[in-house]
Amino acid sequence: MAAPRTAVTRAAAPRSAAPRSAVTPAPVTPAAAPRSAVTRTAATRAGAWTGTWTGTWEAAASGTAPALPGATIRNVVHTSVGGPAARVRLSNRLGTAPLRLGSVTLALQRPGEPDSPRAVAGSVRALTFAGAASVTVPAGRDLVSDPVALPVPADANLLVSVHTPADSGPATYHRSALQPGFVAPAGDRTAEEGGAGYTVTVGSWYYVTGVDVLGTAPAAGSVVALGDSITDGTGSSPGANHRWPDFLAARLRGLPAHRRPGVLNAGISGNRLLLDGVGPSAPSRLDADVFSRAGVRTLIVLEGINDIKGTPEQSDPRALEDAYRLVVRRAHAHGIRVVGGTITPYGGHGAYTPAREAVRQAVNTAIRTHRIFDAVADLDAAVRDPARPDRILPAYDPGDHLHFDDAGMRALAAAIDLRSLLTPPAAGHRP
Repeated sequence: MAAPRTAVTRAAAPRSAAPRSAVTPAPVTPAAAPRSAVTRTAATRAGAWTGTWTGTWEAAASGTAPALPGATIRNVVHTSVGGPAARVRLSNRLGTAPLRLGSVTLALQRPGEPDSPRAVAGSVRALTFAGAASVTVPAGRDLVSDPVALPVPADANLLVSVHTPADSGPATYHRSALQPGFVAPAGDRTAEEGGAGYTVTVGSWYYVTGVDVLGTAPAAGSVVALGDSITDGTGSSPGANHRWPDFLAARLRGLPAHRRPGVLNAGISGNRLLLDGVGPSAPSRLDADVFSRAGVRTLIVLEGINDIKGTPEQSDPRALEDAYRLVVRRAHAHGIRVVGGTITPYGGHGAYTPAREAVRQAVNTAIRTHRIFDAVADLDAAVRDPARPDRILPAYDPGDHLHFDDAGMRALAAAIDLRSLLTPPAAGHRP
């Protein structure tokens, strides 16, 4: 499933390809010390951090782009739940050289200005890593910042600004942000509130892969959506946060705070279930994109269309079923409940053939009847055209007969039974 071309103003378009050897996920661990030691040290410096960490936003590393040495990149990310403190996840997972972070800040974006690099006055917070303002992240590794006191609202935009003082080689990024980001071409502009130095616009998230918030009420945990470009949001309105996981988060915000989980979007445009494609295959990125995340209680899986229609195509439904079962077994070992989504229609798309449609139907029958998952979200039934079940309902089709417009994304989110997400995880899971 092709990703939209990244929009870059006054800069060369980044490349999404990464060396195969560089895409092995690594656990999220600070570079300088064991994670538990960093957490204790940060809590001691900042006061008694009480509560449970919950993921509020995620972007899965999908490839690499050319580094921007000397620049500051201001990433705009959208929260699902809020809290009184936050920490940020940064990645050099797909890099080939040590990544030097000169400084990193977290701030609130000015409300009502989603296309602006401007921060709310007084909200910029300098992040530290085991107490240090600057840090070097080894190639193939991820990093979690120390906690910082910042009241983070739900359903709000944050600014994560990263200054890279030197050329650290290929930059780990998420290609299709569907959200403008900003670059100050020269100098450390991480602390800047007004945003005047940010003169370049990009369409990808650089280095930042997650934000966690501290919950003061009994935590409901978080839900991870593992998928391809449909989950990544292709077809929805840029800058509007109208991906189906965003609409799911909006539904969940209607629950009482103590039952309201965060929603983490681990979609990668072009991702596959059985083979590496754009990013590692879904099963091989579970450690990095699901199990390492804060407070995960439930996993939603919507993968498989790129295996059926891609090159090489996968024509054996049992192979996809076996891969689903592998994902479920691994999730259950972490005490995580798994909801399986049926594969949505793509009749009319250039890759459609009757033979491939037969595979899709067979896989969906297995999802519905073979008890692979703890629960099923019948997304196919929610969005197909009753008159032509191999096609998306025209009201949901942005024109490529594969992805979904805003109305279609809303319909996908509405098809997920919230009760299937709120069942307590299996015994033994310690997020």
